Amino acid sequence: MTHHTIVPRLKDVFKDSFRIGAAVNDFVLEERKEVLAEHFNSLTAENSMKFESIQEKEGVFDFSEGDRIVAFAKENNMVVRGHTLVWHNQTPEWVFYADKDKKKLASKELLVERMTTHIHTVMKHYEDTILCWDVVNEAIEDKGTTRLRDSLWYQIMGEDFIDQAFRIAHAANPNAQLFYNDYNESDPEKSDKIYETVKGMLARGVPVHGIGLQCHWNLYGPSLDDIAHAIEKYASLGMRLHITEMDVSVFEFEDRRTDLLAPTEELLAMQAERYEGFFKIFRAHSDAIDSVTFWGVDDAYTWLDGFPVPDRKNWPFLLDDKSEPKPAFWSVVKTLEEK
Repeated sequence: MTHHTIVPRLKDVFKDSFRIGAAVNDFVLEERKEVLAEHFNSLTAENSMKFESIQEKEGVFDFSEGDRIVAFAKENNMVVRGHTLVWHNQTPEWVFYADKDKKKLASKELLVERMTTHIHTVMKHYEDTILCWDVVNEAIEDKGTTRLRDSLWYQIMGEDFIDQAFRIAHAANPNAQLFYNDYNESDPEKSDKIYETVKGMLARGVPVHGIGLQCHWNLYGPSLDDIAHAIEKYASLGMRLHITEMDVSVFEFEDRRTDLLAPTEELLAMQAERYEGFFKIFRAHSDAIDSVTFWGVDDAYTWLDGFPVPDRKNWPFLLDDKSEPKPAFWSVVKTLEEK
């Protein structure tokens, strides 16, 4: 990149369309202060607001890392998305068991009590600082005709656990926007299940305000048609939509290659074309989409490094490992110039 190129700030580029967010952890907060302040106006905790990070032991709450994120957001005039209250992963085992030896599952009553205590404590703590929460994360089964994932939440509480979580969250903070969040959200089969689930919640009067589309995508899938269709389907429920965890892997999920030490020009060009297509769709639906959050800041750090292939590097973002714009950055900026 030549020095005379002015790099526009992403949050300014899209200020009339949606907020631009990043998922952060302590490392990113420390090492990427300038980039965060430059390009983003929304933050999500990558892990530090999840159940096991906040309440690893029953009744002992640790908000220190989450508080650092909120403080940084405040200093830089950013919004914070809360992620996440109820999930089958990164939840300590004690939550689901009645005894120390984990021989006996908790009763439904006990689990509801623990869910209530956790949600109330966390949401009260962040009552004035967190705009919206991913209340329930990834409760829907990917494959087959089964709609809900067979998690311990589901085994103990039944399908009702989703409704309960949202009702409890709404009681804890009636001003917070409450989201159901999931991945493979643009896969036609799964998007139907997400749609049916949220539609059912609305019919039962459950306070759900939005759907979080994680958007962990890659160079080959999902198709632009499937994405547009899913967005339109969710928006038809009157839901606010947030793109919550976006990254665009240069590998297909099934691709196990390990020979790539840097992205080729061809891959970078493909990625730029994909991102351009995605952002055109987002902009076309900006009446329903309030924010687009990347699951990281730049290619120096991503959860995709080593997943699903150990020790393999990935390059899923708009900025490279030195926070410089990649071809994808410019292709996304370009979507604003095209009416």
